[in-house]
Amino acid sequence: MMNEDIVYGVHAVMESLQADLGNKLYVQEDLRGKNLDKIKTLATAKKVSISWTSKKDLNEMTAGAVHQGFVLRVAAFPYHDLMTILQKAEQEDNPLLLILDGLTDPHNFGSILRTADATNVTGVIIPKHRAVGVTPVVAKTSTGAVAHVPIARVTNLSQTLDQLKAQGFWVFGTDMAGTPSHKWNTSGKLALIIGNEGKGMSPKLKKQVDELITIPMNGHVQSLNASVAAGLLMYEVFRNRL
Repeated sequence: MMNEDIVYGVHAVMESLQADLGNKLYVQEDLRGKNLDKIKTLATAKKVSISWTSKKDLNEMTAGAVHQGFVLRVAAFPYHDLMTILQKAEQEDNPLLLILDGLTDPHNFGSILRTADATNVTGVIIPKHRAVGVTPVVAKTSTGAVAHVPIARVTNLSQTLDQLKAQGFWVFGTDMAGTPSHKWNTSGKLALIIGNEGKGMSPKLKKQVDELITIPMNGHVQSLNASVAAGLLMYEVFRNRL
């Protein structure tokens, strides 16, 4: 689990240490076993100091959650600001910005970042509220891409789209009914919106797009997983640029 500044439990602590997000490790003072040896070794390798702490103190730190004897203080993720990403886009021929509209699954977010890194996406924009941010699970699933793809967090996606349009970006959304992805004109400055896993894009943003893009499907299911859909569309732009 993750708060603003702590993670707890064996898996979350291991993942955070591996992703170099750990600052200080608190371990239950009477703990024994394999997990302890593994986490101690990892913390030492990552130069994270260890503090032996009573179970009572750990319970207080985690507000009574199941911590399995491990609590780790983590660094807040260093988000970029939107202007930095826009400046980066100005220096590229065909920049592609990815906008994630209310994505909630950290595994999807991590996978999207991994593909974004592979296809030279300029930057990723996410909303501050009602969406997943960069957590240790995201960092781990991205296999290090969080360190290479600039991510901005904004308060209002609708205003951000207005800003992008003013900067000359074409804004595309994803939908069941739209231009087939293989006929998508991907030249110029692009901003692509990937909707929420269950509900898709919000109606407000849908009204702001220049064009809706659809991935042709011929099977029995109605839609693709968000990270798979995002991956196919990122590769479509990447292929056309090569």
